[in-house]
Amino acid sequence: MATPAPAAACLDGPVTLKIPPPHRDDVLLAVGSVAAGLLLWWLGVYSSPTRELFPAWAALVPLLALGPMELLRRSMPRVTLAVGTAGLIADQFTVGNLATVLIFTDLMYAAVVYGKPAMARRLPVQTGLITIAVTIASVAWLRTPQALLIGVITGIVSFGPALTGATLRNHREAAIAARLRAEQTALLAEMDRSQAIVAERARMARELHDMVANHLSAIAIHSTAALSIDSPATSREALGVIRENSVQGLAEMRRLIGLLRDAGAGQEAVATPSLDGLDALLEQARTNGAASGLDFVLRDDRPSGEPLPAPVELAAYRIVQESVTNALKHAAPGTVTVRLAREDLAAGTRGAARGGAGALRVTVVSPYGDRPGPRAPGSGAGLIGMRERTELLGGAFEAGRADAVWQVRATLPVEEEAVRT
Repeated sequence: MATPAPAAACLDGPVTLKIPPPHRDDVLLAVGSVAAGLLLWWLGVYSSPTRELFPAWAALVPLLALGPMELLRRSMPRVTLAVGTAGLIADQFTVGNLATVLIFTDLMYAAVVYGKPAMARRLPVQTGLITIAVTIASVAWLRTPQALLIGVITGIVSFGPALTGATLRNHREAAIAARLRAEQTALLAEMDRSQAIVAERARMARELHDMVANHLSAIAIHSTAALSIDSPATSREALGVIRENSVQGLAEMRRLIGLLRDAGAGQEAVATPSLDGLDALLEQARTNGAASGLDFVLRDDRPSGEPLPAPVELAAYRIVQESVTNALKHAAPGTVTVRLAREDLAAGTRGAARGGAGALRVTVVSPYGDRPGPRAPGSGAGLIGMRERTELLGGAFEAGRADAVWQVRATLPVEEEAVRT
C-alpha cells in the first residue's frame, strides 16, 4: 500500500514569503539611524544615563533590532510596529539611545501611513488613550507636577507620529478620490459628447432624408417614365418635373447646409417647415403622381387657429412628407388621404401624466398593391426616421397594411404649457 505524499509535495514548490525590495529612502533611513545611534553611544550620549541595570553596551541591542525594521516599514508595517514597541520597552531598561526612540516614532508613523485602513484608524485612538493613561498613572504614582512630563513624552513618541500619519493618509486618500472623481467626470463628459454627436448625426440624417427623398423619388419616377415611354410629350413633361424637383431639392439642400453652418434666426425660420406648408406639399405631390394615377387629399380636422409647438409641427410635417414620398414610390393608383386631428390622451399615458392637453393624430392612408408604370426603389430608412421622430416626442407610431390600403398613424403628444406658449 502506497504511503500518502506529504502535503508540501502536493504543491508546486515550497511556500515562500515574498518580501518586496526596500525603498531607497528606507535604506537611507535604516543606515542613517543606526549610524547615528552608534555615534551617540560611542560619544557616551545616553537618554537615561542614571540607569545601571545593564551595561552601557546593552543599549545597542534595541538599536540594532529596530534599525533593520526601517527596511520593512512600507511592506510589513504591522511586524515592524510590534518589533519597534518591544525594542522601545527594552530600551527603557538600559541607559537609552535617542536614535532608538526616533526609529520607533518613524515606525509608528509608517504603520499608520502604509498599514491597512483598520490599523490606520485604530492606532491614533489607541496611542491617545495610552498617553492619557500614562499621564494619569504617573501623576497618581509620583504626585509631583514633573510627572506630567512623562505623559507629554509618551504623547510625543506615540500619539504625535500616529496623528501625523493619519492626517497625511487622509489628505492622500482625499487627493486620490478627487482625482478619481475628475477622471470619472471627464469620462462622463466624453460619453455625453459622443452621445450628443451620435444624436446630432441621426437628426441631420433624418432632416437630409426628409428634405431630399421626396424630390429624388419624383426625379427617379419621371426619368424612368421618360426612358420607358417613347413620346416627345411625355419626355418633355417628365423633364419639366425633373427640373422643378431638382431646383427645389437643391434649394432645400442649400438651406440645410446654411442652417448647419450658422443657425441664425432667419435661417431657422426658413429651414423649419410647419403644417401650413402641407397644401403646397400635396400640390407638388399631385403633379409628381399624376402620371402614376395618384391623387392627394388633405383633411384637416383640427380646431382652427390653434397653435402647436414647433417640434410637433415639424415632426408632423416630416411624417406626412415621408408618407407622401412612399406613396409616390410604392402606392397603387388611387387617392392618398392625409388626415390631421386633435384627440385627448387616455388616462395614464405619458401626455396625460405630464398634464398635457391632448395629442395630434397624423394619419396617411394610401392604396396598397402593384401598379403599372415606373416605381422608385426604397430602402426603409423613411419608416425608421418617422418612428424616431415620434418616439423623441414621446408619441406612438405604427405603419402597416390594412386590407387594401397602407396606413401610417402617428400620435404626437401636445403639452398644455407648450400650446399656451
